[in-house]
Amino acid sequence: MNPTKAVMRKNLLPGEQVIVTTRPQPRKLAGAAVAFVLAPALAAYGSAWIIRGGAARLAPALGRQWTPWLVAACIVAAAAVWLGYCLPRLLRWQGTRYILTSHRLVARYGLLNRRDQQVNLASVRNLTVHESVLQRLVRSGNISLETGHQGLVTFRDVPEVARFRDFILDAIGELPDDSGAQPGGATYYPAGAFPEDMREGGRDDR
Repeated sequence: MNPTKAVMRKNLLPGEQVIVTTRPQPRKLAGAAVAFVLAPALAAYGSAWIIRGGAARLAPALGRQWTPWLVAACIVAAAAVWLGYCLPRLLRWQGTRYILTSHRLVARYGLLNRRDQQVNLASVRNLTVHESVLQRLVRSGNISLETGHQGLVTFRDVPEVARFRDFILDAIGELPDDSGAQPGGATYYPAGAFPEDMREGGRDDR
């Protein structure tokens, strides 16, 4: 037996199935992508300018003996942009997943320090999709679910938001009448009651 499937069966609730899993639309990585390309390009340009004596002409106190240090500073600055700006944004995006099952919508945040948020579909009273102009261009949007127990819960930058909304509505429509909801429409799950990797067995809408 596939061990991943075994873990999945162990963690999913009885009768629960994964419908789709995805990550946020990667539009917020655009700035990090630009910085990833520009930082080494600017560092190379600055290093060449320094080696040709540009720094010494601009500031005579910076003689040739400072050239290795100034070049090293350019390299360190580029590395700082990569490690301090680009990498954290990439890891934040990589560590975020939206998982829709036949019973709930789960958002998982973080790779090391994980934070999980879930909405039980049986408790959903209203579903709203919000799209900015930029989000409409890339077909993403924010999905807000109004529940009787948790209030309003929003999942941001969901890709293919119209399709994802339809998946949610279909899952809600297929819920049995005796879905096990508690008074007020909320169904309570153990904190760890979903699989480590929910992608297997469901649609991957990345």
